[in-house]
Amino acid sequence: MHPDTHLVIQLQALDQRAGALEKEVAALPKHIAAIEKTLEGRLKKLEADKAALAGNQKERKSIEGEIQMSEQKISKLRDQMLSAKTNEQYRAFQHEIEYLEKEIRKFEDRILDLMAESETLDTNVKKTDAALKQEKQVVEGEKAKARERTAADQAALDEIKNERAGVVQKLPAATAAAYDRIFKKRGGIVVAEATGGRCSACQIVLRPQYFQDLRRGDHLMFCESCGRILYYNPPVNVEDGTRLAM
Repeated sequence: MHPDTHLVIQLQALDQRAGALEKEVAALPKHIAAIEKTLEGRLKKLEADKAALAGNQKERKSIEGEIQMSEQKISKLRDQMLSAKTNEQYRAFQHEIEYLEKEIRKFEDRILDLMAESETLDTNVKKTDAALKQEKQVVEGEKAKARERTAADQAALDEIKNERAGVVQKLPAATAAAYDRIFKKRGGIVVAEATGGRCSACQIVLRPQYFQDLRRGDHLMFCESCGRILYYNPPVNVEDGTRLAM
């Protein structure tokens, strides 16, 4: 195998490791955003329940005020009944009192409904508030882990970049340029093994003479179909682990 081939294989391995780390670094903020979105939904529900509870209490207070006003009116009407001079006046006062009493009963029924709703809302607020506190702790924990993981990944990336720079320095400029060109064109898969007389990347059968030249390893060779850098590893002798000459 040509010496440059060993270097481009090493370079591809470094780039693949770097790519995996970069994907992880990019995915961590998305993970945190998804958790925070769930937290935001819980917060909105809590705010909605609190607003509904406040509205419930406001309506109850308003109705209690209506009841109080109606009771005051009834009290005045009863006093006025005592000074009624005709039966018509008396019945008019009586009808108005009955109407107000009926309205009071409606108000009281509504208050009972509001009290039942208030109990449910109050329970929901307490449950949601407790769940929100727990989720906030989870989010903060996940954020801390993400920061630690990002720092570790970044440190690993820096090491890979330094190692990669050392490998690139050992390569001829033309080979390094060819590597970068193939990397961009072929989605990061630059090097392919020739197995069974084929390019393992594009599966095109290699010409016999081309394959013989590749086996000799006198110079760096590129697949005539996909353009990737090809290398050949002789089969291993299963008895002693040595490479077989072919």
